[in-house]
Amino acid sequence: MKLKSFIGGVHPKDSKEYSKNSAIEPMGVPKKVVIPLSQHIGAPANPIVKPGDRVKTGQLIAEPSAFVSLAMHSSVTGKVTKIDMFPHPGGYQSMAIEIEAEEQDEWVDLVDDTNYLDLPVEEIKKRIGDAGVCGMGGAGFPTLIKLSPPADKPIDTVILNGVECEPYLTADYRAMLERTDDIISGLKIIMKVLGAKQGYIGVENNKPDVIKKMANLLKTEKELDVVGLKLKYPQGAEKQLIYACTKRKVPNKGGLPSSVEVVVQNVGTAIAIYEAVRYKKPLIERVVTVSGQIVNNPKNLRTRVGTAFSELVEKCDGTKEEIGKIISGGPMMGFALPNLDAPVSKTTSGILLFSKTQAKSLDEHACLRCGRCVDACPLNLLPSFIASAVKYKDWDMAEKSGVMDCMKCGSCSYVCPAHIKIIQWVDLGKNQITAMRRAAKS
Repeated sequence: MKLKSFIGGVHPKDSKEYSKNSAIEPMGVPKKVVIPLSQHIGAPANPIVKPGDRVKTGQLIAEPSAFVSLAMHSSVTGKVTKIDMFPHPGGYQSMAIEIEAEEQDEWVDLVDDTNYLDLPVEEIKKRIGDAGVCGMGGAGFPTLIKLSPPADKPIDTVILNGVECEPYLTADYRAMLERTDDIISGLKIIMKVLGAKQGYIGVENNKPDVIKKMANLLKTEKELDVVGLKLKYPQGAEKQLIYACTKRKVPNKGGLPSSVEVVVQNVGTAIAIYEAVRYKKPLIERVVTVSGQIVNNPKNLRTRVGTAFSELVEKCDGTKEEIGKIISGGPMMGFALPNLDAPVSKTTSGILLFSKTQAKSLDEHACLRCGRCVDACPLNLLPSFIASAVKYKDWDMAEKSGVMDCMKCGSCSYVCPAHIKIIQWVDLGKNQITAMRRAAKS
């Protein structure tokens, strides 16, 4: 199989050896969960329960509050004890619903529609929306909206993202090995909803067993194929994945995959879509990788949404030495956290733990004008120039240079010999320009 890729990117050590051979293990039902009302791009959900209410597993506890919003469900059976501000896996405080779990795990009524592919498209979309499914490999865009493109934007191709290019993470890898049929079923559902004629599953070549298994299962599927991809970060970013699989280029300036007639979904999202459509099962659990050199027993855990990070680390027998840094997600685009109090959300792909030595911060020096960040940028931006514009508060220049187009993959910071914290400067620029735009409208 000829491997495909994109222009730019970097080659960090994948460090997947710690957890890749750990089969998915059920975490079990926690004694307490904290369900954030914002686990997605868009407006937070509105609670429809109050303290003292008893809820079942899978019961709706918060409704979408806007067009871009998401339904939330209880991941345990028990009593609502609090609706308040709690730590969020994104590294900040947010409103959430706390539920004390009972010993019994009493689910809401589910179904088993074996002929789910024969359901009308509108019913399929309703089940996906009702289940609160969102993108599980990135920012958490509500899936129902992604599956409802404008009438003048027909979709002919669906790509499932099985790249998992972030170092250490192996949750998607294990899912592709252990739930291959469910992923393919999810892809077929997506294609039916969109009327797409071609489906691809993109997988990097550090997962040869997955590529082989997928290829064998798809031999007789004329409209489906697995695409082997070169090992390079950020191969799993939408625009880069689309280019690698189809050679179609999504414009940098506000371009969306739909502009080139493509929709991309994560393989974990495909499983959630399959479960929502066939069983009417809400998205209340996901696979989370717990890894890092100091973790005693790295694992891939099937975990209820709302479970505290500390419980997952305990399930992995703790750490060999004192924790120096905690990252929610991957090391390139994840969020650094002050402690393990945050709960698992629908988009939590991993919990990574590093020692104090590994977490050592490097001093920032003056730019050497070496151009490495330019070569690495997958969007062909000028990262050091953007960082400099933000540093000196030249907001017009920062915007003209593409600060708002940056996807914050971190490739520039990774290769910078001067250790310039480019992504932090980009973040500052994005926040400042967004605030200025809002102020101009008010």
